Parts: sequence; C-alpha cells; structure tokens
Amino acid sequence: MERILITGSLGYFGSMLTNYLSNKGYLCKGIDTGFFKDELLYSSEEGEIVIKDVRDMTESDLKDIDVVIHLAGISNDPVGSLDAASVYDPTRTYTLAIAKICKKLQIRLIFASSCSVYGVGGDDFLTENSKTNPQTYYSLNKIQIEEDLISLSDKHFSPIALRFATIFGLSPRVRFDVVINMFVGMALSSGNIILNSDGKAWRPNLYILDACEAVRCAIDLNYGGQELLVLNVGADTNNMQVIEIAENVKQSISGCQIKFLNNNPELGDGLIADRKINKGNDTRTYKVSFEKIQQVMSNFKVRWNIESGVKDMVEELNKLSFDSTIFKHRGFYRLQHLEDLYERKELSDDLRWVDKESILA
Repeated sequence: MERILITGSLGYFGSMLTNYLSNKGYLCKGIDTGFFKDELLYSSEEGEIVIKDVRDMTESDLKDIDVVIHLAGISNDPVGSLDAASVYDPTRTYTLAIAKICKKLQIRLIFASSCSVYGVGGDDFLTENSKTNPQTYYSLNKIQIEEDLISLSDKHFSPIALRFATIFGLSPRVRFDVVINMFVGMALSSGNIILNSDGKAWRPNLYILDACEAVRCAIDLNYGGQELLVLNVGADTNNMQVIEIAENVKQSISGCQIKFLNNNPELGDGLIADRKINKGNDTRTYKVSFEKIQQVMSNFKVRWNIESGVKDMVEELNKLSFDSTIFKHRGFYRLQHLEDLYERKELSDDLRWVDKESILA
C-alpha cells in the first residue's frame, strides 16, 4: 500500500484530499504550517498531521514515503505591505528543495499547478503547449516552479504538474474567495449574487471531488516518462463565463438576484472586492482544453458539472444552517485571514509564526 505525503494538508483542497485518499485505502500523512488549522466549516478527521513549515522539511520527513503531493503555497495577493517577491520567492525555493529530496530518495512528486498560468487567451481552447501569459505573481510562481521541475527531470525523476481548473465545492476548510463558492455563499446568505467585474471573463472550473480523483489517478499512473508531465485538469464543458456561472447559481437558488458591484458600491464589504479587477474589468480570461488528460489518464472522468456541483453545495450548506455570519467569517478568505494574522503580529515578515508554541498547543 502506497504511503502519501501531502504538503498543505490543512488547506482548502488539502483537507478534502487527505480524507478522500484515506478513504480510498492510501496511507496519508500531512504537513502544514497551520495557518488555517482552526478555520473549520465542519469537523474533519485529520489523520496523521505534522504542524511544520515546509521550508523546514528534511529527508527525515520523507522517510518511507512513496509519493509527495505538493499543495503548500500562497494562493492569493501579497499580504499587507509585503512585496510580492518576499511572499512568492520562498515558495519557489522550498518547492525546489522538496523536489531535490524526492529525486535523491526516488520519491514520486505531484505538483499542484494552475490553469491560471494561461492568464489571457483568445477564443481558442488553450492546451498544455499553448503560450502561458500569467497575470498575477501567483500564476508566475507556478510557471517558475514548473520550469525548475523541468530542469530536474531525467530518467531518475519524472514529476507531474497538474494544472487545475478553478476548484469549487465544500471542504472542512472552505474558501469563499473563489468564484463559484462565493456566488453560492452570497445567494444563500443575502439573496444577492454580486459580481465585482462585468462577468465577461472565461474561467475553467472543477468540482473538488473531481480534483481529488485526478490526484488519485496521477498516483496510480506511476509515471516514468523522464520529463515533467504537464496536464490540464478539468473538462471542456466546465469552461464558462463568470456571468454564466452567476446565472447558473441563480437558477439553483430561488429568489436571488444578480447585481454588479460597480453599480452597487454599497454592497461591497472588503471580502467581495478583488484587487486584481480594475473598474469592473478582469483581464484574466481563458478557455482551456482538457483533451490531453483523457489520453494520458483514461481512468479519470470529470463527473460533476457546475450545475450538479452547485446543487450539492446548496444541499450541504443548508444542512449546516448556513447564514451570513458563517459566510463572512474571515477565516474562510485566504488573503484576509493571513492579513489578520500579520496585523496582529502573529506572523513575521517572512510569514512564519512568531510564537511557534502557540500553534502547536
């Protein structure tokens, strides 16, 4: 039975992935710095978790591990007054260090990349061979890490980079700062779906359970192609304009209305606004082809479309007596929560815990 190490296991995706793989019979161990350890929408069986900054990982952390699933990283704008380089450069540095350990110990590595690396595309569907055009430091960081993995790849080391579409759906440590989750949360808590852009941008989307299954299939692929394998993860039919996503959510939740933040600035509360959108214009727009993953991993199938995923979310949130207090909890918004920790001086300028003992308590 393969033993899996998941970095960032107490994040949005990691919390769901750990349980998913454990239920499929894999032996899972998690490593996480604990920024979101206590930010729970609902209780979760965590399994074996080591609270540790991945920058401090050593060979001993990977003893008896067969596969590393590397999720850990910063997934939003730079925090507070910190510049982007100070936030993202460490992510690249520690990923390269982890990859070198994996190569030395002959451990397979699966890296969580992102379709956001395409940034701006035309009307054509973008493939893994299309030119990347990252619009954010987050996306640029993903490309830089992929380049590092390419340089390390050889007959002894064949990593996989999964370029995930925008993941949506519930998790023990849910994010309401991703588009579909935000729209569902808005609609259920206030009856309004508020767009912070004109809604014309295209996005590929992927239900969180399908994302988990993609990782499982990548583990079972046991890839040994002697070069970095890059795969877009999603389904062509789940490419949709933001305004279409809003209409889809509206159809699933009776009585809600679609409004635009530009026309209704009083509806903004600091959680809805996206700092990468200027005067309602979102330059990030891309449609993605997912043909290659079907060819490489024939056992992987996307089973959830946006409509069925939204319906599942609504059913589960209603069971939790979901309301605006839950929706506006800052721990469910990545940037805002990290900024809160930083402003309270619980995190240093290099985003490490000031008091390590408190998080271990």
